[in-house]
Amino acid sequence: MDILLFMTPCHVVLAAFVLDLLIGDPVFIPHPIRWMGIVICRLEPVFRSLPVHLIISGALFAFSLIVGTGLAAWGLMTIAQFIHPAIHTALEIILLYFCLSASSLASASKQVFLTRYTRGLSEARKQVSLIVGRETATLNEAGVMRAAVETTAENLVDGVISPLFFYAIGGIPLALAYKMVNTLDSMVGYRNEAYISFGKASARMDDVMNYIPARLSVPIIALASRMLNGRGMAAITTAFHEGSHHLSPNSGYPEAAFAGALGVKLNGPNTYHGRLVDKPYIGVQFPDIRPFHVEMACDLMILSSLLWVISVAVIRLLIT
Repeated sequence: MDILLFMTPCHVVLAAFVLDLLIGDPVFIPHPIRWMGIVICRLEPVFRSLPVHLIISGALFAFSLIVGTGLAAWGLMTIAQFIHPAIHTALEIILLYFCLSASSLASASKQVFLTRYTRGLSEARKQVSLIVGRETATLNEAGVMRAAVETTAENLVDGVISPLFFYAIGGIPLALAYKMVNTLDSMVGYRNEAYISFGKASARMDDVMNYIPARLSVPIIALASRMLNGRGMAAITTAFHEGSHHLSPNSGYPEAAFAGALGVKLNGPNTYHGRLVDKPYIGVQFPDIRPFHVEMACDLMILSSLLWVISVAVIRLLIT
C-alpha cells in the first residue's frame, strides 16, 4: 500500500501497460468497456423514441453517454482520493489498464494465423470475423491475413495511442470518455440503413478524437519498424503518400505505416453488411500479404505500444 503513495502519473502509465501485457482481457474480470456496451444497448431505444430527427436524437445519445462517462469517472476518482490517496492511485492504474488492449489485440490477431495452419482457411475466416466488421465468408488467404493486419494497425490507435493521449491530457475521466466514444463508434457508427442517421454523431466524434493520435502513431510505428527490421523510412513515406487513401480520415495512417513497415499491400475492396465497398489499396507497390506477416504485425504493434507508453510516461514525468 505504501508504494502507491509514491507513484506518479508516469508510474501509473507503466504499471497499467504491464498489467495489460500480463493479464490481457480475461472474461472473468468485470470490464468497464463491456458495461459501456450494455448501457449503449439499453439506452439506444430510449433515445430513438425521442420525437426529433434521428440525427439529433443520435447526437443527444452520444453526448449524454460521453459526458456521463467522464463525469462518472471524475466522481469515482474524487471519492477514491477522499478515502485514501493510495486507493486513488490503485484505481487509476486499474482503470487505465482497462483502457488498453494491446495484449488482447495481439492474441486475437495471432489466433487467426494459428487457426489458418491448424484448422484451415475456413476456420481462419470465422476467427477473423470476430475482430473485423467486413464479411469474411468468401475471403481468400490473403484477404483473411490482410484483415488481421489491418485491425492490428487500426486498433493500435484505438487501444493504446488514443487512450494514453487523452489520459495525458485529462487523466482517467478523459481516457474513459474516449473509450465511450470508441465503443459508440464500434456499435452504432455504421453507414447502413439502421445507423446512417442515428450513429452519425458517434462516428464523427470518433473521427475527431482520433485525428491527432492517428497521425502521432506514424513516427512511433516507424521507430518500432526501424528497430525491428530497418524499414522505418518506408513506414513514414508510405503513410505520407498513402495515409489519406482510405474512407476513414484516420485509419489509413497507421495502416499505411504498417504497410510500409511490413512491405505488404493492405486495404482494398471489401463487403460490409451485404454491400461492396470499393476501398483503394494502400501500399500498392508492395506484394500481397502472407500469413507470417500477421505475427510480424503483432510484434510491430507491441513494440509501438511500448514506445508510446514510454513517451507518455516521460512526458508525464516532465510535467509533474
